Amino acid sequence: MCLLVILLFLAPLLGRAQGIVVLGDSISAGYGLQETEGWVHLLGQRLASQCSAMPVLNASVSGETSDGGVSRLPALLERHQPDVLVLELGGNDGLRGLPPSRLAGNLEKMVSLGQQAGARVVLLGMRIPPNYGRAYTERFEAVFKQVAENNALPWVPFFLDGVVEAGQIQSDGIHPTAEAQPTLLDNAWPVLREVLPKDCQQ
Repeated sequence: MCLLVILLFLAPLLGRAQGIVVLGDSISAGYGLQETEGWVHLLGQRLASQCSAMPVLNASVSGETSDGGVSRLPALLERHQPDVLVLELGGNDGLRGLPPSRLAGNLEKMVSLGQQAGARVVLLGMRIPPNYGRAYTERFEAVFKQVAENNALPWVPFFLDGVVEAGQIQSDGIHPTAEAQPTLLDNAWPVLREVLPKDCQQ
């Protein structure tokens, strides 16, 4: 009986995935690319070669908004119990002109859910085109900084930094090309390293 009680107590700990869940939109889903070309897949390859105990699950969906992220996250956390949660959401909120306050509230909810589940949370920030107006774009960009500071999160101010400048955007004018994916990984890596075990930080 005592052994059974101990096993039941340890089961949730033994079943923990010890990995990373990336919750994002088309940028992380690799829209227009082969699955093996996306930055999340490249992250998985990098970790597999040096840190096989940190599998990477890509839970990103093209077209996803922060509303959708809030809706899907509890089940993802319960099923996968990740050590690290990467949030790459908000771009579609901005493109749809949704209130930045709504994005802020949703990001705060997802951060809280992740932390309550024992995950370390990383935030990848986004910007939107200037044609949405200066007031809106500034409020939108400020959301990521505020959420990161409120929760002391490792974060990237602009996940696509260097991609647009290099002309590595698909013909739709929105999505990064395959050539841009290593840059995206390089942009995310410094903050991801902060939350990984030491033997995964090379």
